[in-house]
Amino acid sequence: MASESGHSSNPSWFTPKRLLIIFCIINMLNYVDRGAIASNGVNGSLATCTDSGICTGGGGIQGDFDLSNFQDGVLSSAFMVGLLIASPIFASLAKSHNPFRLIGVGLSVWTIAIAGCGSSFDFWSIAICRMLVGVGEASFISLAAPFIDDNAPVAQKTAWLATFYMCIPAGTALGYVYGGFVGSQFNWRVAFWVEAILMLPFPILGFVIKPLQLKGFTPSDFEQTLTSTETNVSETGDDDMLAEGQALTRRSKSVSKLWNQFTRFSKDMQELLHDQVYVINVLGYILYNFVIGAYSYWGPKAGYSIYHMSNADLLFGGITIVCGILGTLAGGLFLDRISSTITNAFKLLSVATFLGAIFCLVAFLFRSLSGFIVFFSMGELLIFVTQAPVNYVSLRCVKPNLRPLSMAISTVSIHIFGDVPSSPLVGVLQDHINDWRKTALCLTSVFFLAAGIWFIGIFLKSVDRNNDQSATSRTGKTKPLLEGSSDVSNEA
Repeated sequence: MASESGHSSNPSWFTPKRLLIIFCIINMLNYVDRGAIASNGVNGSLATCTDSGICTGGGGIQGDFDLSNFQDGVLSSAFMVGLLIASPIFASLAKSHNPFRLIGVGLSVWTIAIAGCGSSFDFWSIAICRMLVGVGEASFISLAAPFIDDNAPVAQKTAWLATFYMCIPAGTALGYVYGGFVGSQFNWRVAFWVEAILMLPFPILGFVIKPLQLKGFTPSDFEQTLTSTETNVSETGDDDMLAEGQALTRRSKSVSKLWNQFTRFSKDMQELLHDQVYVINVLGYILYNFVIGAYSYWGPKAGYSIYHMSNADLLFGGITIVCGILGTLAGGLFLDRISSTITNAFKLLSVATFLGAIFCLVAFLFRSLSGFIVFFSMGELLIFVTQAPVNYVSLRCVKPNLRPLSMAISTVSIHIFGDVPSSPLVGVLQDHINDWRKTALCLTSVFFLAAGIWFIGIFLKSVDRNNDQSATSRTGKTKPLLEGSSDVSNEA
C-alpha cells in the first residue's frame, strides 16, 4: 500500500491526452523524414547535358554524391534494414527494461542518425545513417501503440489508434512539401538537421520524465535470480569464495542474459505463431500491404500510361493523402461506435477491403479520367478504413506483455512479405503483360484475398486478452500507467 500511495503522490507528467499528442508528433516526424528524403528538394537529381552541349548541374543527395538510380533507390529503403532487425530486439528487451526508456533510447539513436544524414560525405556514410534511422524508429513502432492502447478511454481506443496511424499519410505528405521547400530554398542537409532539432526534446523527455510502465510488464525473474545469487555468495563471509563468485558472476552474466533473452523470445514467438487470430490478422495485412506498396510505387506510372495524366504524381499523392487521413479516422471511429471487439474488427476489415477492392477494380476499367478519379477515391477511402482495426486486433488478441512483440512481428512481416517484394513482382508482371490496365487489375484483385482471409477471422474463437495478467508478477498486481486512464476503473 505504501508503494501505491507513493506512486499516486508522484504521478508521471504525462496524461493520456499528452501522451497521444506527443506520440502523434513523433510518428509525424518519422514519416516527414520518409517523405522528405523522397522529395525532389532533398533527393535531387544528377547533372544532365543536352546534345547541344548545354549542361544543368545536379542537386540534392543524388547530385552531390553522384549516385546511380540504384544507389538512390537503396537510400530510400535503407532504413528498412535497421527497422526489420531492431523491431523484434526492442520488443524482446521490453520484458527486462522499462519500455518507456527504450523509446527514449531509440529516439536518441534516430536523432543522432538524422543529424548524421545531414553531415554525411558519401553514399556509404548516408546509407549507414539511414539504416540507423530504422533502428531508432524500431523502438517507437513496437512500443507506442501498446502505450496508447493502455491509456485511451475505453470507448475511444480504436479512435485513438486511428489518430496515431493517421499521422502516416499526413506526415509523408508534409515531408514532400517540407523537403521540397527546404531543399530548394536552403540545402538538403538543412532539412535533416532541422528534423533532428525538432525530435531532440522527445528523447530527452524519455529520460528525464518519470517513466511509464506497460500493462503486463514487471522486473524480470532473471534479474531477481541474479541478485539472489550474488547475495547468497556475499553472505558466506569467505573472501576467496566471494572473489571467485564475483568473477564467475561477471563472466557468466552477459552470456546468461543473452541466453535468457533468446529463450524468452523463442517462447514468445511460439506463442504468437500458435495464435490463430494473430496469424490470420497478419496474413490478411501482408496481402493488403502487398497492394498498397505497389500502388505507392507504380501508381503514378500506371496512371500516366493508362490515362495520360500530366500530373500523375500530384493526383495519386493527393488522393492517397486525403483518403488516408479520412479513411483511417473513420475506421477507428466506426469500430468504436459498433463496439470494439476482435470479431467486429474482422467484420469491418473484410467488408471495407472487399468493397474498396470493387471500387478500385471498377476504377481501372473506366476509360475516362473523371470516372477513374471518383471510383478510385471511394475505393481508397474504404481501403484505409482498415488501419486502426487491423492494429487493434494485433494488440488485443495477445497477452499484454506480448503486445510489443506482436506489433514488431506484424511490422516486419508486412514489409518482408508485403510491400518489399510487391514492387519488383508487379514490374515483372508488367514486363510480361505489357499493359498497365491489366497489371493494375491483377494487382487490385489481391485485395479480395486479403478480405477473404480477414473474413475467416470472424469465425475464429477470439478472446480480448487485454486483462490477461497470467504473465505478470506473482502478486498479480499491475500498476496503471497514467491518472485518468479508464482501463484502471474498468479492471477494478
